[in-house]
Order: sequence, then structure tokens, then C-alpha cells
Amino acid sequence: MRRVAKLSAACIASAALALTATACGSTSSDNNNGSSTSGDGKGVKVGLAFDVGGRGDRSFNDSAARGVDKAKKEFGGDVKELTAKTSDTEADREQRLSDLADAGYNPIVGVGYAYAASMAKVAAKYPKTTFGIVDSVVNGKNVDSINFTEEQGSYLAGVSAALKTKTKHVGFIGGVDVPLIKKFEAGYVQGVKDTNPKIKVDTQYLSHGSDTSGFASPDKGKEAAQGMLDNGADVIYTAAGSSGNGAIEAVAGKKGAWAIGVDSDQYNIPGLSKYKNAILTSMVKNVDVGVYDFVKSVHDGKPLTGTNTYSLAKDGVSLSTSGGFIDDIQAKLDAAKKKIVDGSIKVKTTP
Repeated sequence: MRRVAKLSAACIASAALALTATACGSTSSDNNNGSSTSGDGKGVKVGLAFDVGGRGDRSFNDSAARGVDKAKKEFGGDVKELTAKTSDTEADREQRLSDLADAGYNPIVGVGYAYAASMAKVAAKYPKTTFGIVDSVVNGKNVDSINFTEEQGSYLAGVSAALKTKTKHVGFIGGVDVPLIKKFEAGYVQGVKDTNPKIKVDTQYLSHGSDTSGFASPDKGKEAAQGMLDNGADVIYTAAGSSGNGAIEAVAGKKGAWAIGVDSDQYNIPGLSKYKNAILTSMVKNVDVGVYDFVKSVHDGKPLTGTNTYSLAKDGVSLSTSGGFIDDIQAKLDAAKKKIVDGSIKVKTTP
């Protein structure tokens, strides 16, 4: 059984459970979308509480959605999806998870670290329901903490940026300055500096503290990336949910500049197809694998619990090769990966 680790961006949930189905494709941070898909009454009933941005963010949430979609296709059953709002309170998140449990959904997946405190409380109240949380650790006999070593994948993104920059100037944009996203920054900067210590690295966060709008504001991502481009950066890595879509758009408008995507292989995302020739690579965080493994374990009657970490060694994180833009540096990336896996390189988790 795979035990891997990985991380991702944070998110909050919205108020009461919406009872009417609405479209799931919106990337608005203020949608509290509720949608249901029904199977044959068999299989599993999965409750899926998305981070801000929800299904259709072309990044973190979509990766989690792919895991549930795969499980539903294989096992049948029902899925109920809810999407967080940037204005959510702790009470909102608690209510969302409780409503799913009351409605008989089992397992229930919280996509993002913002569900940690609420899940700890709700899981204790519903001991017969199995809960899974992505990007955080919640102690509970009925909780699976699904984590990733995003700093390791980000290190490789940093190596690729250092080898591709022509201006010796690169950038990192984070959605919110929380410990999870700091892991992306730490790995990326270390990868750049280990490759060429003379390269300048700009860093910027789109929102701070409890304000999670930085994960669902493409306009902010575009503005931040444009500022870095104007200052001379020619490779920009963004770990900011759907805000990264704006950053990619800005980079695509600058000849010779490269964007590095995150979480999903953004080169192959249909909604970003017109920018794909500017996407150097993506640091793929296989949230779908962790979520699928979790749902399957419940379906099989052997629920995963505890902390399961999806690492670089087990392909929990990786660099995408779509487009062939890193083919010429693949040998150096493989060498760096080998050193991380064998312990020769210790990747930092804080800047």
C-alpha cells in the first residue's frame, strides 16, 4: 500500500450545505457550489469539501476531483461536492463537514489545510464516518491525513528555472504566506541557489494570514507576475491555486519568459491551452492519487488512517515533461532527484 506525502494550498469552506445542484466549473472564490452525482446506489457515498476555487481551478482542487472521479467510475456510488468561500469562518467549515456526515456521506474529504481544526472536532463527533484531509495532519482514529513533500518537487522546479533563465533572475509567487506554501518557496529557492547561487529570486505573496483570497484571484496573480517580468525575471513559479492562471497569462505575454505550473500538469489543462507554449513544466502534486487511495480503502472496508505521506521517491510529487521544454535538461533534473531520494540533498521546508 502506498504511503506518500505532499502538500498544497489552503482553503476555507462556506456556510451551510447547499441543497440544490449548481455548476461546478466556476473558479469564483465566492461560490458555495453544491453538486451531486448519483450512481447505482452501491459503491461509496463521497462527501467532497473543496478549497476556495473549487472544481475548475485547473490546479489543486481539480487534482483532488480527479481522484474522486476515478473512484466513482470504478466503484459507483454518489458524490456530493461543496466549495469554500474566502469569507468562511471556522463555524462554516464545521457545519459543512457535519452536514455531509449527517447526510450519510462516508468517506468525507476536506481538500486543504483550512479544514484541519473543524475536521478534528467533527471527526470526534462522528466516529463511524471516515474523514480524509489533504495537506494537514489531524489526529483521530477515523482520519487519514494525506500529505505531500511539495518542497522536494519545488526543488526540482528551482533547478529547472535556474537552468532555463537567460536573465539570471527568476520569481516565486505564493497564494497565502502560510507554512504549506512556504514549503514550495523554500524548495524552489534552494533548487535555484544550489544550481547557481548568483541567480536573483523575487518572492511575493498575494494575501496574508486568514485572508485566503490569494488562492482564487487570477487578477492578483497576473499583476504580481507582470511586476516581476517588468523587473527582469524571465521564469516564474506560482503556487497559488487558480491565481496561478493569471500569472501564466502574464508570462505568456512576454516573449522568452517561462511559467512553471503547480499541482496539475497545467500544460494539458484545456482552459490554459492558449498559454501552454509558455509553460516550461509543472510541479505536479498527485493529490488525486492520495484521494483515490483513501476512497478505495473505505470501499474495500479497510479505511486508511494516520498520516500517509506521498514523496518524491514514490512519485507523490514530480515535474511534468509535457511540451518537451525540459528535455534538454532532464539528465540534470534526474541527477538532482536521485540526490534527494538517496538523502544527499536535504530539502528545506522553510525559507
